[in-house]
Amino acid sequence: MDLLNELLTTDFRPLDRKAADLYLSVVAQVKPDALHLPTPCPDWTLHGLLRHQVSQDEGFAAAARGEGARLSAWRGGDLADDPLAAARASADLVTTAFAEVALDAELALPEIRDGGAFPAALAISFHFVDLVVHAWDVAASIGAGWEPAGELVEASLKVAAIVPEEGRGPGGSFAPSVPSADGAESRERLLTLLGRDPSWRS
Repeated sequence: MDLLNELLTTDFRPLDRKAADLYLSVVAQVKPDALHLPTPCPDWTLHGLLRHQVSQDEGFAAAARGEGARLSAWRGGDLADDPLAAARASADLVTTAFAEVALDAELALPEIRDGGAFPAALAISFHFVDLVVHAWDVAASIGAGWEPAGELVEASLKVAAIVPEEGRGPGGSFAPSVPSADGAESRERLLTLLGRDPSWRS
């Protein structure tokens, strides 16, 4: 409960913008002929993963505007012929929407809880950890580096600790958690908490 209270009183918006920069820096390295590659998320090719994140950005932006209750708001992501431009546009969209929402506002997140709502502070933390971990998913898929700042990793670990195991699985952002190796560093523990194998390679 203390951790949840901490998350509810933390403004994740500055960290979310830094996480978006991390994510976009990896997406900028994606070549057109890599879009068919598999990713650590077994349901998605790289194209599907990039489209998923655009959809998530648009859904969270809709939620911040009070329009997130419809699942269709979370399913419309389109990469067109320029995945990086689409990712930048959706990142700008959600950043702007978050900047204008009160942290105690209730945001509808139907993909997480059907018919339920979450305080904006918590919703933003969910979006934040999505970006940090999906940056690794993209990097692993194309064999690029993933070097999140320590503050991003430590904050992500706090959010990951409250993500319930139920509801994880096919089609979701996170798989069931897997064991960490003894002495694993923080980045590896973050990945395993959210169902990733740090040694995964495409």
